[in-house]
This record gives sequence, structure tokens and C-alpha cells, in this order.
Amino acid sequence: MTFSPAELTTSLARGLLSFPLTFFDGSGAFNEEGYRAHVSRQGAAGASGLFAAGGTGEFFSLTLDEYKRVVRAASQEMPSDLPLLAGVGYGTQMAIEFAKAAEANGADGLLVLPPYLVRSEQDGLRQHLAAICRSVDIGVIAYNRDNAILAPDTLEQLADECPNLIGLKDGVGDIELLTALRSRMGERLIFIGGMPTAEVHASAAMAIGMTTYSSAIYNFAPEMALGFFYALRAGHTAEIEALLRTFFLPYLAIRNRRAGYAVSIVKAGARIAGIDCGPVRLPLLDLAGDEEERLAALMRSCGLPVARAAHAA
Repeated sequence: MTFSPAELTTSLARGLLSFPLTFFDGSGAFNEEGYRAHVSRQGAAGASGLFAAGGTGEFFSLTLDEYKRVVRAASQEMPSDLPLLAGVGYGTQMAIEFAKAAEANGADGLLVLPPYLVRSEQDGLRQHLAAICRSVDIGVIAYNRDNAILAPDTLEQLADECPNLIGLKDGVGDIELLTALRSRMGERLIFIGGMPTAEVHASAAMAIGMTTYSSAIYNFAPEMALGFFYALRAGHTAEIEALLRTFFLPYLAIRNRRAGYAVSIVKAGARIAGIDCGPVRLPLLDLAGDEEERLAALMRSCGLPVARAAHAA
């Protein structure tokens, strides 16, 4: 099935979203066989959309050739009724090159990550995003984060210019800004929660109209991720608070120990669960042995799958 931008919006709004890890082997090469199996499992587990080569998928570490293989492999393993989006980034010309590669290799939409290094004026960000939107026919989501934070006027102008701009993913967590953006845009765009460990922010985000978010732990604990999501939608406050207290807040305490652990801890959780995803790529660092042991103990205490002992330090 091919998703038009409008169909993509409808599908993504329906449920939980996830960013599959990119698998590497012991030498650091892309492990396509393992990745294909993981995407197939993720697609069947109940999410409403997957994002290949996003932040959790270590987009920043992939060459263009690897990126094409990652997107193509994911598109071939996805259920036909589930949309696949792909991350793109860097400067405008490179982002366009990745965007065209994503479309050619089966992606139904794009997530535009912040440009590399530079800080830009609002009009520069608008022109950057507009150029990417114009380069493809598929739907595009802007990622509001770091050096690419859009003001309401900018987002409104961009949405007027680009019919295939379908959404905004938020990685800032500024409630005042989000309220202003939602008020300005109404139902024109889908708003997606994209804070690291988005479950901790999900109640506040939903209160201002962000109906869905991406869950990193879906990579190794899809049942818990979906359980939390549906408890949130049903307003089951006691269940939400219990999951935050027993799992998500202790998980954050490990994640927050070092920069980059928002990705590293997901790969550690997957390895502990018996998913052979390999290490993170530099400049990220894997969890230290004692930290991985703490994560394994936390997962075990919450009844999550623990297929093997954590690495020793």
C-alpha cells in the first residue's frame, strides 16, 4: 500500500509510533539480516507506524549507501497496511539527497532531523524545510529540536507553502511554545511527542492535543509500551502512575547518567531481552557494565523479558 500525505496523517494518528534500532555486527557493519527480523517483529507488534534510520536508529552514523539499504530493508519487511517513515538530515542539499533516496527505497514519509551544527534564522529554517518538502511527493514531518525550533509564524507559513508537510514532532517539551503552535495550526498538522523516553511527558503533551508519540522502549518491551499508551488514552491514571514509578523513572535515572544514553540504553535493553542488535556507533558509548546490570535488574523486576545476563564491567 502507498500512503498519500493525508492517508499517512490518519494512520500515524491512530496509535503508538516507534523507531527501530539499526543493527550492527561486531565489526560495526550494518547487520541487515538481524535488522530485517527486528523490523518484521516491530511491524507485527501493534504500532501504527515505524521510522527507519531516525534518532534511535542512529541516522547520524549511516553513510548514504547504508541508509538506502536500511530504508529498503525496512520497507520490504513492513506490513502492507503500516506506514514507514525515514529520517533525513544534515544541510539542505544532503537532506534532499537522503530524502530522494528514502522515497526511492520505499519510505512513505520523512522525518526531518535538525541541520548539522549550524544555528539558523527562522527564514533559513523555513526555506530549508520547504526545499526538502518540494524534493519529494511523500509526507514530511519536521522535528522541532535543538537548533531547529520553529516559531508559530514560521510553521504556519511553511504549512501554507508545502501541502505535503503533515506534522511536527516535538523534542523540546516547551509547553508554552507547543500550546501556541497547536493553537495556530489547529488540525492542519499532526503533533507527535518526541521527547526522549516520551512516556514521561505523554500526559502533559496529550492535554494540549498531541494525540500520539514515539516510544523507544517499544524496541525491547512492546507490550509495556503499548500498555502505557492505551492506559493513557483511556485515562487510567493509577496504571500510568504505577508504570512511571516502577519502570520509567528508574529507567530515566540510568539514561541520564551520560550524554547519548537515550540511544545506548535502548540498545542495552534490546540486548538484555535477547535481541542481537549490536553496539552503538561512535561517538556514542554503550552503557557501562554496572549500568547494564542495573537495567537488567529493573527489567526483571517489572516482568520484562531478560534472556541473558548483562555484560560485566
